[in-house]
Amino acid sequence: MNKQGFTTRQVHADRVLNKPADGTVHTATTNSVLYAFDDAQGIIDVFQGKVLGHVYSRSSSPSIASLQNILNELEGGVGAVCFATGMAAISGTLLSLLKAGDHIIMSQYLFGNTRCFADTMADLGIQISFADVTSVDDVKALYQPNTRAVFSETVANPATQVADVHAIGQFCKEKSLLFILDNTMTPPPLFDAKAAGASMVISSLTKYVSGHGNVLGGVVVDLGNYDWTQFPNIKSNYQVADTAQWGLMQVKKKGLRDMGATLAPASAVTIATGLETLALRMSRNCENAMKLATFLDNHPLVEKVHYPGLSEHPQHFVAREIMHGGYGAILSVDLVDRISPRDFINALELVICATHLGDNRTLALPVASTIFYENGLEERQRMGISEGMIRLSVGIEETDDLVNDFKQAFSKFS
Repeated sequence: MNKQGFTTRQVHADRVLNKPADGTVHTATTNSVLYAFDDAQGIIDVFQGKVLGHVYSRSSSPSIASLQNILNELEGGVGAVCFATGMAAISGTLLSLLKAGDHIIMSQYLFGNTRCFADTMADLGIQISFADVTSVDDVKALYQPNTRAVFSETVANPATQVADVHAIGQFCKEKSLLFILDNTMTPPPLFDAKAAGASMVISSLTKYVSGHGNVLGGVVVDLGNYDWTQFPNIKSNYQVADTAQWGLMQVKKKGLRDMGATLAPASAVTIATGLETLALRMSRNCENAMKLATFLDNHPLVEKVHYPGLSEHPQHFVAREIMHGGYGAILSVDLVDRISPRDFINALELVICATHLGDNRTLALPVASTIFYENGLEERQRMGISEGMIRLSVGIEETDDLVNDFKQAFSKFS
């Protein structure tokens, strides 16, 4: 399948990789919690990691294994572990691999919930430094002997700062650091995290991968770029024969099994079905976002548009280098001071006010007073978030209808 195009691979992945029973093209939903063994040695071997198998659905099930196979194939990885949500994937992965006394460098532009989780890790004794990930020099300056990982989003939510991923990936390789990317906003086929040198990629499957705003899920994929024999925190129990699986084995056992944020089998099947149209949806999402960003950038009532596709974006040339087929579908807008974000969003008729992104419908949200409210003014300013910022997740509607909705909303403030 690797020689075929992304859309072909995503459409046929379930049928080809998982070979569902009875000639079906979709894996069935498996609702059984327990799995029976005719020979007790079988369950012993699965528990001890000597053979692959399912023993209890909190740890694995056929439905989830099928989705993991598809996601791993599309990212070009060596394995994947799914979770109930994107935040569960982040927390389960980081808490499995880091311990008190370790140091991690994280992007200073992190999504609000991830930034709050960083505070939780600090409370547990994990040392954290926040870097301007648009500059590899800023990341390098924060390195110390106990640094274990660098964590960043590819494109920040909501102010769209683009990480210098190739340079950071090279630095992490030189220092034997994990380079973990949250790739939620730039899923394949927009961005190739493996080629950028990322060790692991984490995504909220709730967003673009499933695409329809009807299911929660998250995943971590090991891209095979990291030598786990160089990582000091892998427990001996998880040092299986295949060293490429050490990291995921520990994440699966400690982050998924022990913490219990299991993806439901029905959710896995829903995500896999939505995934089949990812490339088509992303193409339309990106096309609409570019046109809407250009319209807003030229409007007199707009102070600033944050979108990597615009030539004046500080990391436009980085985005042009690493992204393929579009610049993503998230953009943020600062209106002129006299227009409050609340009043403007209320003036929109087609666009929905909702806290979500990656949907087929275009969504708007006042950023400072909602998803980044807990971060406080000083932290928001460091993140590049103005108090009047509006985040837009651009959907797949007709472009003219979107532009016309903004035109009628602006007319109420002229």
